[in-house]
Amino acid sequence: MSGQSLLVPGKISPTRPVPASIARPEYVGKDAPTPYTGPEVQDADTIERMRIAGRIAAQAMAEAAKLIAPGVTTDELDRVAHEFMCDHGAYPSTLGYRGFPKSLCSSLNEVICHGIPDSTVLKDGDIVNLDVTAYINGVHGDNNATYLCGDVDEESTLLVERTREALNRAIKAVKPGRQINIIGRVIESYAKRFGYGVVRDFTGHGINSSFHSGLIVPHYDSPHHTTDIKPGMTFTIEPMLTLGSYDYDMWDDGWTVVTKDRKRTAQFEHTLVVTDTGAEILTLP
Repeated sequence: MSGQSLLVPGKISPTRPVPASIARPEYVGKDAPTPYTGPEVQDADTIERMRIAGRIAAQAMAEAAKLIAPGVTTDELDRVAHEFMCDHGAYPSTLGYRGFPKSLCSSLNEVICHGIPDSTVLKDGDIVNLDVTAYINGVHGDNNATYLCGDVDEESTLLVERTREALNRAIKAVKPGRQINIIGRVIESYAKRFGYGVVRDFTGHGINSSFHSGLIVPHYDSPHHTTDIKPGMTFTIEPMLTLGSYDYDMWDDGWTVVTKDRKRTAQFEHTLVVTDTGAEILTLP
């Protein structure tokens, strides 16, 4: 693996404005969102609106990813995604969620998730996860992907490729009548082939009009998560695989989660709706 130095917090720029004409999620300006009490199975209208939100989120992430190169700051990636979402009438869901200060999460190298975009400069050989969620027409669409910056070592490149494959395999395992833990069983069995750790404490989640509905989608083989998968359910799958331990530390910012052994980690995510025969990806550009 690359012998690059470990990350340290950078300087966070001022909060980017969102036009007043764009509807905010109910949690903006509050310490926490109102708990979701609605169904996990969504009606056709909600699913169609989620297709729109998911497409905008995927396009915003793709636009930001075009800039990934040595010398670019993670704050600049945030700016591009923020402006894209606002230009398309969507609110960046992470902005103001439990006080998060930015419009995407940027998680580099040993950061598992929830990295805050700041003055950190991308270096040749980094791996960069972007996590983008868009809110429009009363619903959210959430996706993330890990990208290579410059010339990345083989071990890290394989980790990224295999994490993407873990997500793809998990999506194919989604079938009505199965239990939600089939997802984690498929991911963990695949990851074990390569000796990767599978992060446990950060999971996929139900999503709809709520950013996180309360439904938990574990990425490891959990006998405790036995919710039946039903047509119309909407949730994310977002496996986080590590080159070493799945244990973690959190920075003082209360958000940035890093591997305890500081080895690298990768993640991919899609928002899905369960169909009569499998799953449809809602976060396609």
